[in-house]
Amino acid sequence: MFRLLVTGGAGFIGSNFVHYLLRHTDYHVVVLDKLTYAGNPASLLGIPENRLTFIQGDIVDAELVRPLVSSVDAIVHYAAESHNDNSLSNPNPFLHTNVIGTYVLLEAARIHGTRIHHISTDEVYGDLELDDPARFTEATPYNPSSPYSSTKASSDMLVRAWARSFNVAATISNCSNNYGPYQHVEKFIPRQITNILVGGRPKLYGRGQNVRDWIYADDHSSAVHAILTAGRIGETYLIGADGERDNKSVVELILKLMGRDADAYDHVPDRAGHDLRYAIDSTKLRHELGWRPKYDDFERGLSKTIDWYRTNESWWSASKFATEARYGRSGH
Repeated sequence: MFRLLVTGGAGFIGSNFVHYLLRHTDYHVVVLDKLTYAGNPASLLGIPENRLTFIQGDIVDAELVRPLVSSVDAIVHYAAESHNDNSLSNPNPFLHTNVIGTYVLLEAARIHGTRIHHISTDEVYGDLELDDPARFTEATPYNPSSPYSSTKASSDMLVRAWARSFNVAATISNCSNNYGPYQHVEKFIPRQITNILVGGRPKLYGRGQNVRDWIYADDHSSAVHAILTAGRIGETYLIGADGERDNKSVVELILKLMGRDADAYDHVPDRAGHDLRYAIDSTKLRHELGWRPKYDDFERGLSKTIDWYRTNESWWSASKFATEARYGRSGH
């Protein structure tokens, strides 16, 4: 049986990937997760024990990581500190996990000759003007604007260097903003949904003009699996589903789908260094590997996401109060 190590597999996109693999492959999945506030073991409930091995630990722990890597056929590296607001208030954990942690995994992959796929973000490219017709491609220069995106850019560069200097069998994917089940309520879409579910109102940064290119988490998972199994070693692939929406439109659509007035939200001060627009050109991935998103209708994916949060309150309720209290202290 093919054994795959998934770092950060109890987090949002990592756990969605694990569930995708269990539905579409016969892999045995080994999850390594530190279980910070963003990792939730409940996201992996229901997976048969003969298909999943869960290990709680930190990817910077080389003594833990090296024997794990020696026991698997490949690695998919999701583990990361990823929330921009948190990186602005305390960058240190982002350097620790995103840079040093990636280095430790790459060294283990080098020593044991293990295939590794590195999950990154479109935020490494900075942002685009709202009226710019361009999209990010694999050739777009890096221009990160936050501690989070700069540490992800650093980790991408480490992967490229280890592939070139040490012949590590590595690939990279940079994906647009994910949404779907198992996403922490501090993030934009689940925060608005759960605010409504607890009787509150959505919160919109500034004027809500910032544009994100949304992709349903299951589509991201299918793209990662395609790259892992058929991608060219040493290559970078951008993953996107042509889902550009400005934040104001997203909030208004959530309100509409949940039976509320479209203007029933509050404006809050904008975030420092808030990137204007992200947009992904996934032509390379689609042409080389034949990948296509299943959820290319944003409203359909958003409806499924709302239904999940509505029926899984036990998963998110415990963290909701603390999250809103933190936002309240910052005025957001």
